[in-house]
Amino acid sequence: MNLDERLLKPYNPATTEDRIYREWLAKRAFEPQGEGEAFSMVMPPPNVTGVLHLGHAAMIAIEDIMVRYARMQGKRTLWLPGTDHAAIATQTKVEEMIYKAEGKTRHDLGREEFLKRVTAFATESHDKIVEQIKKLGASTDWTREAYTLDERRARAVREAFVRMYEAGLIYRGERIVNWDPRLQTTVSDDELEMKEVTEPFYYLKYGPFIIGTARPETKFGDKYVVMHPADKRYANYEHGQKLEVTWLNGQITATVIKDESIDMTFGTGVMTITPAHDTTDAAIAARHGLESEQIIDLKGKLLPIAGEFAGLHIKKARGAIVEKLKTLGLVEKIEEKYVHNVPVNSRGGETIEPQILRQWFVDVNKPIAERNGASLKALMREAVASGGIKIIPEQFEKIYFHWIDNLRDWCISRQIWYGHQIPVWYRGEEIYVGVEPPSAAWQSEGWVADPDTLDTWFSSGLWTFSTLGWPEATADLKAFHPTTVLETGYDILFFWVARMILMSRLLLNQLPFKTVYLHGLVRDEKGQKMSKSKGNSVDPLAMIAKYGADALRLSLIIGTSPGSDVRISEDKIRGYKNFSNKLWNIARFILTAIEGEVPARPESLSASTTSRLAELEAVTKDITDDIEHYRFYLAGEKLYHYVWHTLADKIIEAAKAPLQVPSEAPEIRFLLYTIFDRMLRLLHPFTPFITEELWSLWPKTERELLINTPWPKI
Repeated sequence: MNLDERLLKPYNPATTEDRIYREWLAKRAFEPQGEGEAFSMVMPPPNVTGVLHLGHAAMIAIEDIMVRYARMQGKRTLWLPGTDHAAIATQTKVEEMIYKAEGKTRHDLGREEFLKRVTAFATESHDKIVEQIKKLGASTDWTREAYTLDERRARAVREAFVRMYEAGLIYRGERIVNWDPRLQTTVSDDELEMKEVTEPFYYLKYGPFIIGTARPETKFGDKYVVMHPADKRYANYEHGQKLEVTWLNGQITATVIKDESIDMTFGTGVMTITPAHDTTDAAIAARHGLESEQIIDLKGKLLPIAGEFAGLHIKKARGAIVEKLKTLGLVEKIEEKYVHNVPVNSRGGETIEPQILRQWFVDVNKPIAERNGASLKALMREAVASGGIKIIPEQFEKIYFHWIDNLRDWCISRQIWYGHQIPVWYRGEEIYVGVEPPSAAWQSEGWVADPDTLDTWFSSGLWTFSTLGWPEATADLKAFHPTTVLETGYDILFFWVARMILMSRLLLNQLPFKTVYLHGLVRDEKGQKMSKSKGNSVDPLAMIAKYGADALRLSLIIGTSPGSDVRISEDKIRGYKNFSNKLWNIARFILTAIEGEVPARPESLSASTTSRLAELEAVTKDITDDIEHYRFYLAGEKLYHYVWHTLADKIIEAAKAPLQVPSEAPEIRFLLYTIFDRMLRLLHPFTPFITEELWSLWPKTERELLINTPWPKI
């Protein structure tokens, strides 16, 4: 037979993959088909802050396996794509770009002009990201693409805010929050990272006590000295007792507070508190009704209470303050190397300075009458505890419950410009909360819009149903919600997964998904976190250009169990390109052997052929079972070894001699055809491009496209 000219050359993904993806799109292969059982999944929306990294590539590979498998099973399959405006990250990036190029801040430009710049950047970044997702072979329905800041999602966000406000679950109040002095905005608890630092620890004389602190610059307002009620060292002091002590600004009256939260083993077991700038101190003050005084302003500078140090940034003031303490004879000793953790903003790395501010919060403890008196915390906990949602791997359930049990009210207001503006308007003492402004002429009527925007995770929390048209009762919402599975990284279990459960249980009284599959982080071959500064990062687009998307996908799947970090190197990716070459050469051999025709099944089969076919059935059952139970890493590895070590090394080698014998050749041709036809189907979710290309060259009685061909029945 004359082989197709494509097979006469080595397999070249660079000239194949884009063409095949265009064909899938042209034939609308990614859109839900038929009336069968629904399978639906939303894509975790990548941030519009730049290009995709290997973590995104791992996510796409895993999700595409699920989707292609479900589609081949005949399910009405929807994989809904989208991107995230990533408010703080995107605004920060654009601000840095503008300042570097023009020396201007957003305040120099004004809100309207600045938002135009951010929107233009986000649009350009979005277009790049979409093309990169396509390069990875994602069979996602682009006709339903969503953006967390587009108008349909904005309508859903405003609707959710209003409903939650009217239910008393959103309130405005003064509480201690995480403040980023550089970005000038609040940050949620879950967006903090603990950074290990080594700095001096100061033991200071506070009247008859020795107190320990790493932050002497905050101590100007300390007028409460706290100790554990069971600490025998301080048994002679009574709760509420007043003491005259010499302190930074002279004589002050201190009050003794007994509180069981004090760690008697830390330092001297006694401490002063700064309720306005420490979460733990604020909690103690709240329990005992203590006063709170601001020491540090929102830019990280000391206020007039600091006397001669007023106006100095706390980082610059510390040394001078310590010198004054020494002059006053208030320094007992200094421990030079004290190792401890300080909270920093995960977006930018600025040290957090807690502040008591008036902000918008979600009340996670308030009983909800419409949910049988359960609170939002209870709804989130029950969704998993009841088995309604299964988390894979299971050990993350304990971590999830621990987070829920320690959850505080969620601060949702941000002092940035890019994002969903809070749908609240003020006129004097009046307040209006609505999906739309108070009136068409609200500005001339004296109304002022709340300038703050919502935490990004508020809009992301609606993602499983806002993407399907909520708050409208759309056909998609009815057909595809709750979604079947959510696949995402374990690092955003709390950021995103828990909040989607919160929003869906509250607003739809539904679970957002039935299963949560968590993948790990992608690291280098030594297990180190990838970064440009280390020079160990791997560009997924560069790897696709060199080795093809199929090779990259296999390298990210095989050897990586759920929740485990992925180790990747260029050598590993290159190895799976060799697998593509092997598959290509196997196809060339078999197509030559069967002479481009579908072989007829002989009336009788030898024991050897029967055994091989039974083995094929066992492999099919094994792979199907692995995929059904989310063991993609095992399924991929088994397929790799079967193709390379069983089909190529054993079956084909054993077939070469019988193919030359006319009486034996028909049975061998049938065996080779049956096995490879099955392999193309089983491999398709893992290596969609090369299998679709080989399917186009394959003699068959099935459908034109492999993507729509049924999964093998056992």
